[in-house]
Amino acid sequence: MNLFGLIPHNFLGIDIGTSAIRLVELSSWAGRKKLESYGEIPASVLYKKPYRNFKKNTLLFSNDDIARAIQAVMEEAEIKAKRVAFSIPDFSTFFTNFELPEMTEKEIPQAVRAEARRHIPLPLGEVTLDWQIIPQPKQSQSKEIRILLVAVPNETINKYQVIAKKLDLEIIGLEAEVFGMTRSLVSEQERKAVALVDIGGRSTSCSIMYRGMLRRSHSFDASGGTLVERLAKSLAIKNKEAEEKIKKFGVLGEKSGFPEAVDVKESIKPVIELMTNEIGDTFESFHSKETVELKKVVLAGGVSLLPGLSNYFKKRFPEKNIKIGNPFQELYFPPVLNRHLREIGPSYSIAVGMALKGLE
Repeated sequence: MNLFGLIPHNFLGIDIGTSAIRLVELSSWAGRKKLESYGEIPASVLYKKPYRNFKKNTLLFSNDDIARAIQAVMEEAEIKAKRVAFSIPDFSTFFTNFELPEMTEKEIPQAVRAEARRHIPLPLGEVTLDWQIIPQPKQSQSKEIRILLVAVPNETINKYQVIAKKLDLEIIGLEAEVFGMTRSLVSEQERKAVALVDIGGRSTSCSIMYRGMLRRSHSFDASGGTLVERLAKSLAIKNKEAEEKIKKFGVLGEKSGFPEAVDVKESIKPVIELMTNEIGDTFESFHSKETVELKKVVLAGGVSLLPGLSNYFKKRFPEKNIKIGNPFQELYFPPVLNRHLREIGPSYSIAVGMALKGLE
């Protein structure tokens, strides 16, 4: 019996990303959430092939590869939790919005499933659906019912179940990345519109939360990997060297004091502009539909830490409050870790969010 929530319990969040597999173990004791352990293993350790060789809607590695990697991190980080929540990558998740005519509450599920056939590019028998009703703006006179639909291929769900079984872990939750990220980066008390921009190694996603609900989510290919490929081709260097230069110079250009930084900035600038244009279009689409001002933007993903990138976003969107996400800020941990956790925070946003799911 858990009297007054005083008996601590641990929970594990796992993010199987394209650049790394990350684990976070949290505990809860008397309402206090504590960081117990964390760790990661780079994807390059598991596979030498560039991710562009893989199908977009699949995970990069085999079940055995992933299970061995997770086991290695758990042993190194001395993670003990057996209850786990996995994140599902955005490229394996289908998001769509649509409207239904006015109807009774009992009629909605059947109508959602019927409408889903028009929006999901897979047979409904091959996916698991989840949906929620999006409230209409207060000033709206429309009686239509707005629906946010999420669909995940059953093949993807089965893959996670196999991995968990190999590791003797109990899956408590499978959830799209954006929901884990929201949980770790957006306060439950936040009622204004907030955009989460996750710049990963394989794709970038821009998701907008308003009043605790996902209102818009858009993913596109321009990402950290695209930056590396662009620079490698432009300077005729290997991908590994290109990645190192991007991490060192980012988009600082002449401000870095290094002449080669200018070449790096000019080479990757078209990709950065493509990113910000896609993100800007998502902002405009949200505003035109919701008639709500979007003022806050939180950057996440390892690429968000590139030198000069946050300032680039601030210049591109001067009317918005741009900040780099820190999923560890509400957790308890030794103060000596504060600087390090702040530096790695954007990369761990999803894993922390999945671990928090188990403590809800």
